Amino acid sequence: MPEPVTLIGFTGGALAITCHLARRYFEVAKECVDIILGVIAFTLTLPVLLLCVAVIKLSSKGPVMFTQVRVGKDGQLFKMYKLRTMYTDAEFSRGAVWASKEDPRVVRSCRWMRRSHMDELPQLFNVIKGEMSLVGPRPERPEIMEELEKHYPHVRERLKVKPGITGLAQVRNGYDTSVEQFRNKLEADLEYIGKRKWRTELRIMAATLTKVVDKQAH
Repeated sequence: MPEPVTLIGFTGGALAITCHLARRYFEVAKECVDIILGVIAFTLTLPVLLLCVAVIKLSSKGPVMFTQVRVGKDGQLFKMYKLRTMYTDAEFSRGAVWASKEDPRVVRSCRWMRRSHMDELPQLFNVIKGEMSLVGPRPERPEIMEELEKHYPHVRERLKVKPGITGLAQVRNGYDTSVEQFRNKLEADLEYIGKRKWRTELRIMAATLTKVVDKQAH
């Protein structure tokens, strides 16, 4: 049987090699971590998700979940999953617009889901499918992306990485509600892309936990 000192040395060496490989092959390691943590997070939050489903079903007519087309990495379009917290005909006359404070399109009994971001739990499916990451720039809708490009020509630099459920822009500035406010979001996203590393990922994830009750969310 190996001596304790030998076991400690072997464990430390293996851990050092693992950390080195994780840093060197960041993209591959990040995808693996996303899928593993995505499955774990979905399992742990399943009771909350079922509660949300029940509230939505009892509060308004329409499907419990809905999909929105979003712009992903390299401009690829994908369907992002989300719990329906708005009335089914919310955008029938106005089309795609930014959410606003006390948005009348939101079902009153579902506001807490938006403030706590519980409505975004289904996006764990997108993470598991490889369309999104846990951490990254928030994906925009194609219609809004076209509008943003008129004001920020380099906005597509955000598409160099997979979009995320949370990101530096969200924990630092909250959610933008206009083209003008998007400037701060863009700066934070480009900062994140420019220095992505595990320490940054962990800090953003930790900061996200403080946003469970987010008064800025609409």
